[in-house]
Amino acid sequence: MSDPLRIMEADDELWQEYNDLATRSYGHPVGDITRLRPHADIRVAVRDGRVVAGGLGLLTHQFFGGAPVPSAIISAGCVAPEERGDHLAGRLLAERLRPLRDQGAVISTAWTTSNGHLRRLGWQAPVPVFAWSITTEDLKRGFTSPGLDIEHGRAKEGEELQRRLARQWNGPMHRPQWWSAWMDDKQQLTTYRFGSWYTTGVLSLSMKRHQRHGTDLTVHDFWAADAETVNEMMAFLAGHHTRPAAVHFRRSALPPYPALLHNLHRYRLTAEAWHPWMLRILDIPEAVRLRGWPSDLATAVPMEIESENGGNSESYLLEVQDGTGQITETRAQGDVQLTRGQLAVWYAGGYRTAAAARLAGVTTKSDEALTQLIRATSDLEPWLPEHL
Repeated sequence: MSDPLRIMEADDELWQEYNDLATRSYGHPVGDITRLRPHADIRVAVRDGRVVAGGLGLLTHQFFGGAPVPSAIISAGCVAPEERGDHLAGRLLAERLRPLRDQGAVISTAWTTSNGHLRRLGWQAPVPVFAWSITTEDLKRGFTSPGLDIEHGRAKEGEELQRRLARQWNGPMHRPQWWSAWMDDKQQLTTYRFGSWYTTGVLSLSMKRHQRHGTDLTVHDFWAADAETVNEMMAFLAGHHTRPAAVHFRRSALPPYPALLHNLHRYRLTAEAWHPWMLRILDIPEAVRLRGWPSDLATAVPMEIESENGGNSESYLLEVQDGTGQITETRAQGDVQLTRGQLAVWYAGGYRTAAAARLAGVTTKSDEALTQLIRATSDLEPWLPEHL
């Protein structure tokens, strides 16, 4: 008879077993298991003295409504192939979240190809995610340099610009101090700063030899404060090197504005859909309290939200006033009904209009209440440029 499954924090020996298991499960080494070890909480499942599953968890912050919200980032999860099919991933996921919730996480973000599995557990994708590619020749025709200064390397002003621009979207990370060094090592990034009197753009890219000939150029970070800087950065990419036949923008590297489309002379821009980032609300009252809200918004919306275990809905009253939001339980029936996944999309500003929410399955007794609810979070667009 086998020993009961135990889930625990990994010590050095268990960490090495988890690292070896991840290599076997994914079919290749997972470098982040080593790179992120000093910053991550690592949980493993042990049965009969051996590690049969494991995963990383990071406590960081994501900007929503301009405010940093404590978030549990889930990454590098794996289950031994011979152990799959016994709901082990779900059990481990709950235990990976537990210590991060204890440390203050009120939301959680994950990237996975198992979208259906996470959706059943309350995660949902706020927006689709694309990787974009455009031929270098088309990029040259579409953008002209306005003559801004270009400097190589990271600097404090570039980090400050990235943080300031990140607040203008729902979802970007409040990047910790170790973030840039980790990404530079992982992706072999080269960074440039753009601007005249001060930095208005930051661009990070990687270059690798093409498997047959030429070079692959991939953009990982694209932060621009204005249209002039966008033009400068695009023109720079077009003339950066003679060998890349195309410029690739890593999944979600571009903010959701149509800068490429509006400047194309020929339509050879291509998009490849990737698995999206998925969001889950772990603590509804705290997530609402810590989020930023429009300062000119005054609203009160009764709503019903699916319980965390997927049972009957619970009634709440959302109130926003003077840039502060709160949600409290109530006995009154709500005007708008949300599943846990729909709640996550709404929180991220993924429903741009009431019509979009209805088409996504949100039900309501009052069109006015649904419109008020959507307006509460649609002032900023969702975008998560990071990817673990």
